[in-house]
Amino acid sequence: QVYLVESGGGLVQPGGSLRLSCVASGSIFSINAMGWYRQAPGKQRELVAKIISGGITNYVDSVKGRFTISRDNAKNTVYLQMNSLKLEDTAVYYCNVVGSMLTRTRFDSWGQGTQVTVSS
Repeated sequence: QVYLVESGGGLVQPGGSLRLSCVASGSIFSINAMGWYRQAPGKQRELVAKIISGGITNYVDSVKGRFTISRDNAKNTVYLQMNSLKLEDTAVYYCNVVGSMLTRTRFDSWGQGTQVTVSS
């Protein structure tokens, strides 16, 4: 089993910053990709940012220049630094991790979600 624990969500004013963290634990052999998705009320879940082996990153256009994804391989942790937050960034943010377990079985795990609310 692979477990993901997210933290760092909350209420922030427009223009503010938050940092999300997601720690993966369990029977992990290797991690191929770590990412953040979000889902706003009435909308589909969308990819916000992803980081893959080698440190290659990609972002949805709406957050480019404002959000930064990073990972600490030693801690199996992925971060999302969110700056210059806008009202439209309000959503539940989910961590996603893809890799292989000790049994070499592939896993694709999701966190429980953390609420980010941007409001004045």
